Amino acid sequence: QVQLVESGGGLVHTGGSLRLSCTASGRTFSSYNMGWFRQLLGQEREFVAALSRSGLSTSYADSLKGRFTISRENAKNTLYLQMSSLKPEDTGVYYCAARPGYWSISTGATEYEYWGQGTQVTVSS
Repeated sequence: QVQLVESGGGLVHTGGSLRLSCTASGRTFSSYNMGWFRQLLGQEREFVAALSRSGLSTSYADSLKGRFTISRENAKNTLYLQMSSLKPEDTGVYYCAARPGYWSISTGATEYEYWGQGTQVTVSS
């Protein structure tokens, strides 16, 4: 199995940027497709972005395209989420998740096998 630890969350003003990191340990990181999800206050967990194990295939939530970018460095066992032009409605807990690479990338939370503990992102107005 793989263990995931998110970092990089914090407090930022409207319009600011943050880069979240997700560091993996355990099995080979490069064999997993990865995803970012978030849980906004009072809402269910929702899809943010996904990335194939090679880094060549991506998927984004339509509402976040152009503001968020997912990437990975397999040599560092790390997944990233670059977030820009942040808004108060982006406030929530952000999670990374891993899905075995022999499956396609997915937008569905139930299709991911491993999860991190989450990192809080707060955007002040």
